Amino acid sequence: MRSTSARSTHAPAGLGMDSNAVRQSMVNKLAQQGIADPKVLAAMGAVERHRFVDSALVNQAYEDTSLPIGLGQTISKPGVVSRMLELLCQGRPERLGRVLEIGTGCGYQAAVLSHLCTEVYSIERLRGLNDKARENLRHLRLVNVHLLFGDGMLGYAKGAPYAGIIAAAGGEALPACWLDQLAVGGRLVAPVAAGANSPGRQALVVIDKTAQGLRRTVMEAVHFVPLKSGIA
Repeated sequence: MRSTSARSTHAPAGLGMDSNAVRQSMVNKLAQQGIADPKVLAAMGAVERHRFVDSALVNQAYEDTSLPIGLGQTISKPGVVSRMLELLCQGRPERLGRVLEIGTGCGYQAAVLSHLCTEVYSIERLRGLNDKARENLRHLRLVNVHLLFGDGMLGYAKGAPYAGIIAAAGGEALPACWLDQLAVGGRLVAPVAAGANSPGRQALVVIDKTAQGLRRTVMEAVHFVPLKSGIA
């Protein structure tokens, strides 16, 4: 499945709140936390996060906190989203090419990615969240975002090779097919279990695929929902 439509040039007004000012405050805080890539900061400032959370949580939308989106899943903290996107874009061209997102969730990160990539393929294994993301993204009319319902652990071979792959769930190891679908010169950013010495803990891992092979860099500790196979 895939969703495409014409892109709007004007974002709708906020839900009874001064969305622009609140978003800019969030962006300023991200910069204070160390996010330095102007492209990432601009993308974070361009997407109205409050449109991707339940109405009861709107007042918390721009806080640096994860929030429930249903079906046991969460929308990641803005600080974590921007950190992973900065790693994905670091040392890359001005605009990334085709990127695969594992775990669409409510669609927020896909919307931010649309400002940083020429094309985004985003796959979600939970039908309820796939439907929610479609509804959340409909008003944005993002021509470069393709929503897929399927098993993220299998990646999406039809769109490969990818300049970047980013995952919003962490497993014991990275699926081999993700690495196969990553282009030479591409980068993968994902949470992975920290290992037997740190049960239950995860670390952010960056994989660079070079002509000589894979280069793995382990970053800071993170906490994401578990990576699961199949659809539901």
